[in-house]
Amino acid sequence: MAQLTVGKLSEDVVNALKRRAAANGRSVEAEHRAILRETLLGTDENFTARAAALRRRLRSSVDSSVVIRADRDSTA
Repeated sequence: MAQLTVGKLSEDVVNALKRRAAANGRSVEAEHRAILRETLLGTDENFTARAAALRRRLRSSVDSSVVIRADRDSTA
């Protein structure tokens, strides 16, 4: 397996990585690997969860058909 060294990280990033590793019961190195694997390779489950979260966040209470009709009526 290849090795990767990441330098010039701020203390904030390092501390956040340590906290996340502790919360997940992993070493900092294992957490770093997990983050890279999830971010770069992803999984269908991970993608599905992120897509659902994005849909919830972007959900609008505006009925687009009303907006489109108003625009059409104003230009006619």
